[in-house]
Amino acid sequence: MVARDYGQYDGITQALELVGERWALLIVRDLLVGPRRYGELAAGLPRIPSNILAARLKELQAAGIIRRAPRSRIILYELTPYGRELEPVVLAFGAWGFKALGDPRDEQIITPDSMTMSLRTAFQPAVAAELPATAYGARFGDDGLLIHVEGPRLVVARGDGPADLAFASGPGIRRLISGELTPEAAIDAGVVEVLRGPRTLLTRFATTFHLAA
Repeated sequence: MVARDYGQYDGITQALELVGERWALLIVRDLLVGPRRYGELAAGLPRIPSNILAARLKELQAAGIIRRAPRSRIILYELTPYGRELEPVVLAFGAWGFKALGDPRDEQIITPDSMTMSLRTAFQPAVAAELPATAYGARFGDDGLLIHVEGPRLVVARGDGPADLAFASGPGIRRLISGELTPEAAIDAGVVEVLRGPRTLLTRFATTFHLAA
């Protein structure tokens, strides 16, 4: 039984009844990055009450969007093939929402999973196909992402490692991705701090990952 019944019969209504409850689509967003344990989902959504997370997981399972996947002694949650069909929807929704983003509030954060999906949303494969393969190491607070671009292929993983360019940033990276700030201006403004590698590679990053605001 759906948590909310709008009393209308069409695909958009059905989709909203399945993933329109608060937090549901953010759970899907994080699971599009990869399977997660309950605690990992809770850590990635620090404001979600435990009872709401449990309820949403139960609802998404009942709808056939996610499933429990026992692995050795732990339980992981992962998307079903039906659930993975939401990926282009989530990416398009993210691109649409990006246009309305203003400056981040002090209490707003970005997480490794939310940033991974933002990068996938902003990735320009046709542009990347014309550029040399590049590895970026991006640090957002205590979390690091390894971003490998090879032709039109993008792979983003958590952690640190060898990179052609390593940089640190925060929610303000939106201003670089949107083109509001040039790479040089982003560095001068403190939006991006180059840690290792030639700062000129930040121009390649901004060309490869771009969303018009």
